[in-house]
Amino acid sequence: MTNNIRNFCIIAHIDHGKSTLADRMMEMTGTVEKREMKSQLLDSMDLEREKGITIKLAPVRMKWQGVDLNLIDTPGHVDFSYEVSRSLAACEGAVLVVDASQGIQAQTLANVYLALEANLEIIPVLNKLDLPAANPERVSKEVMNLLGCDENDIIKISAKTGEGVKKVLDSIVKKVPEPQGEPNKPTRALIFDSYYDDYRGVILYVRVVDGRISKNAEIKMLATSARGIALEVGYLNPKMTADAELATGEIGYIVTNLKTTRDAKVGDTVTLAKYFGKEKQ
Repeated sequence: MTNNIRNFCIIAHIDHGKSTLADRMMEMTGTVEKREMKSQLLDSMDLEREKGITIKLAPVRMKWQGVDLNLIDTPGHVDFSYEVSRSLAACEGAVLVVDASQGIQAQTLANVYLALEANLEIIPVLNKLDLPAANPERVSKEVMNLLGCDENDIIKISAKTGEGVKKVLDSIVKKVPEPQGEPNKPTRALIFDSYYDDYRGVILYVRVVDGRISKNAEIKMLATSARGIALEVGYLNPKMTADAELATGEIGYIVTNLKTTRDAKVGDTVTLAKYFGKEKQ
């Protein structure tokens, strides 16, 4: 049932409060208990925490009003536009976060244009209203000029205090389109990230476009022709949570028995090996 799924990312310039907003969303949806909360929860690398910037993608599934919200966190720094573009390819919507004291920055513009090219539904959010230097009137005009939206479309929040964050969650459910896909068509899943784990092998982050991928299914990468087994499938909330399968429209992970990420490159398509017959020895 893809009508109960919303896939979105957050676009923001560095230090405009993207990771803080993601933290508040996880808190308000009950994805993470308050006692387990720590600042910048999706930023798992030590460097990310130290510098307060996001480098790696980190998808997390939250529930709000009975709908699965799949957030793919994106980097805000100018050097990571490739990471941003592959996040956008897995989403239907983007939350644009702008600091009410700083306004729109050049890198934010670049990412907004990427989102518009990808035909994503953009939800504009003005953050840091609690700061004395905030100038919501000026920055609202900048956002309206950029997106051609009305002032009523802009959600004004403080991610730090949590003010207005529920409105953002409601807006994602209401405005972001449900993912399109055919559950009964041959399986296709987009790899938007992959990494090697010393203990588990190559782990893929995927968005299932059509069909489904079940645990222990034999899989094949279309670009590299590499074959493997989906040893485990599931989603992140934000820890890995195993499930029986990943269905159409869902975002999650696949633990494979592949030995190198060269076999499963970002942008490749995962499908089922059964469509291609037995592998020639």
